[in-house]
Amino acid sequence: MFVPSVHCSIVPPYLLRRIAAQQEPRLSGAAEAARNALLHVSSFQATRAEPSPLAIPAMVGAKPGPPERTIYDAMSLEELPGSPVRKEGKPPTGDAATDEAYDGLGSTHRLYADAFGRDSIDGRGLPLEATVHYGKRYDNAFWDGRQMVFGDGDGEVFGRFTKSLSVIGHELAHGVTQFSAGLNYRNQAGALNESLSDVFGALVEQYAKQQSTAEASWLIGEGLFTDQVQGAALRSMKAPGTAYDDDVLGKDPQPDTMDSYVRTRTDYGGVHINSGIPNRAFCLVATALGGNAWDAPGQIWYETLTGGGLAPNTTFTAFAKATAASAKELFGAESPAHDAVRSAWDTVKVKL
Repeated sequence: MFVPSVHCSIVPPYLLRRIAAQQEPRLSGAAEAARNALLHVSSFQATRAEPSPLAIPAMVGAKPGPPERTIYDAMSLEELPGSPVRKEGKPPTGDAATDEAYDGLGSTHRLYADAFGRDSIDGRGLPLEATVHYGKRYDNAFWDGRQMVFGDGDGEVFGRFTKSLSVIGHELAHGVTQFSAGLNYRNQAGALNESLSDVFGALVEQYAKQQSTAEASWLIGEGLFTDQVQGAALRSMKAPGTAYDDDVLGKDPQPDTMDSYVRTRTDYGGVHINSGIPNRAFCLVATALGGNAWDAPGQIWYETLTGGGLAPNTTFTAFAKATAASAKELFGAESPAHDAVRSAWDTVKVKL
């Protein structure tokens, strides 16, 4: 079975279009940067239909090895991977983007190894590579199917994209999905693809900070916006639709239940918008169970993602049923975990 080609970026195209349309002189640089980023996102569409290499199952029972990281510097060009600037075990370089990327790859590897016994992104010790300083004022970060790529932002709306650990964890989680489930990047399967990346991106950040469910912000992309933006992050898992409300960006459009599900042909059928619904479901499970979200809630979602039972075109309902089945298998039909999963999906109005 072939998995879809993977080019997944953190900034939704609808947000880039809002910025690109700005006419204010103070935002001229941001508008130009957004237009360039949109052209880049559009170029992904041509490759998304191409087959990727055969997905290889993770090695069951294998002990995770140490990370093997390499950070490259594109030096403001759009050529990958760039020049190597920091390899595994080498000291910090003093360049913020380089060192944040290195640390973020390590934090992501640590979550999967410690919490889920997974050996890197592919489950087989895949070396983790990232390129920083990609392009000029590039307004995005993305996983291209092989490595992470980070722009420096336009400086007016977005700062550097290595600044948010949840973004690093989010994009690398697209790799986990690529190697384990191969979910289509369109409609509800695409929204689940995005949601799974938000879930594990949040868990990477929470595990690195050793935050409990109650202590966590549940924000994705916190710290990306400059001080000029009225907003906390790109998305809120706890309260979809509340991450930002800004004159330039508009209001966060994410729905929090199926009552407000957005039917659209843009953004591959609303993958960045409708992901708010399963995002909230996971957060509700974690809140109901308390403690650390990488424990029971994370185990349920991880088992569902990697267990081999998801079809490429999985719907919200099919995914909800799969998480309930995972909770039952892992913790029992009468367990608080199983009850929490069923209650969460009921709250967001996804029928089991």
